Amino acid sequence: MISPTELRGLVAEVLPTATELRRAIHRHPELSYQEFATTERVATTLQYAGVRTSVREAGTGLTAEIGSGPRLVAYRADLDALPIDEPADNPFASQVPGVMHACGHDAHTAIAVGIALALSHFRLPGRIRFVFQPAEESFPGGAVDMVREGAIDEVMSIIALHVDPGLDVGTLGLRTGAITGSADRFTIRLSGPGGHTARPHRTVDLIYAAGKVITELPGLLDRLVDTRRALTVVFGRVSGGVAENVIPATVELGATLRTLDRELWDELPPLIEELAVGIAAPTGAKVEIDYLRGIPPVINDPAVIDQARAAIADLSGPAAIVPTATSMGAEDFSRYLERIPGALIRLGSSPRSASVDLHSAQFVFDERALEHGIGAGAATLIRMLGHPSGLSGPTPPPRD
Repeated sequence: MISPTELRGLVAEVLPTATELRRAIHRHPELSYQEFATTERVATTLQYAGVRTSVREAGTGLTAEIGSGPRLVAYRADLDALPIDEPADNPFASQVPGVMHACGHDAHTAIAVGIALALSHFRLPGRIRFVFQPAEESFPGGAVDMVREGAIDEVMSIIALHVDPGLDVGTLGLRTGAITGSADRFTIRLSGPGGHTARPHRTVDLIYAAGKVITELPGLLDRLVDTRRALTVVFGRVSGGVAENVIPATVELGATLRTLDRELWDELPPLIEELAVGIAAPTGAKVEIDYLRGIPPVINDPAVIDQARAAIADLSGPAAIVPTATSMGAEDFSRYLERIPGALIRLGSSPRSASVDLHSAQFVFDERALEHGIGAGAATLIRMLGHPSGLSGPTPPPRD
């Protein structure tokens, strides 16, 4: 297999290509399900190096594979950008108005390509499949399409890296169990006959009913669900009424609901409906609910985290591994983990300047993190393929 020293050398060889790819993708971002040029750019880079690729029939997203043999592990990267205007003075700023890679997907993709290039000329103890999915930022996410189309068929386990501007460059954040939350959306429509604000007793005061639902539903959830099962519901949209002296006939409320508990995620839809109807009942309002099941929580597999921990320690030393907190933000990487064990690993990417959170127009990725991402990803995938001593094995055979 590959020694830590040789792997570091391979990473150094492919780093310029990965860096230029990341910059090109950043300059030309594409929104969810529109990643045609990004897909072609990735496929061309890999094909030029002799890596087997397969572009989805839809033209957005692809898979690539290196190695041979029955054992198969996978690495997930995401391709899409966000509808955000990037400041023109950012490094390698977007040339597409209103679209920006503000979540690091350009880096995720470049890292995956870097791993494939670094390991493509070695006789691996199995195969590594790279899943470049579209539409991670959409709802409920492009991972659903990739799973349905067979992207992880035969795969034993899978990993993904996600940039984290809250962690220092050179560190990898590992966590067993829940690392990101679920994300569901629901709309509550309240209806009544409408009327005059001077005589609310002769109609149904929907604004009052909406206020009760907004304030009481989160409180009731807090008392009906064990507080050790993390849960949050937040109303982000309220629509109803056109005049101060008119009681409207309809009011619509939109909310998101998030949890870190996979079993609770299954229990929530009927509970939300029961509570909303019960809260509104005394007011006389009719209630309709559209509940959209979105993305389950990401639950990292303990065995895969152990493999990542050992691999990263072999390559970069134990100090490169840091604890990381859970987040209520959602990641459709969880769709793969419904089928196979895996882990989402956080890649330290705090920029040299003050750290800015993901999904901000001010977000700037520190490219020094690419080297660490390629190395950690490659080392972990080799360990996942089942080599008993990971990167510490015998001198590698000659490159093919």
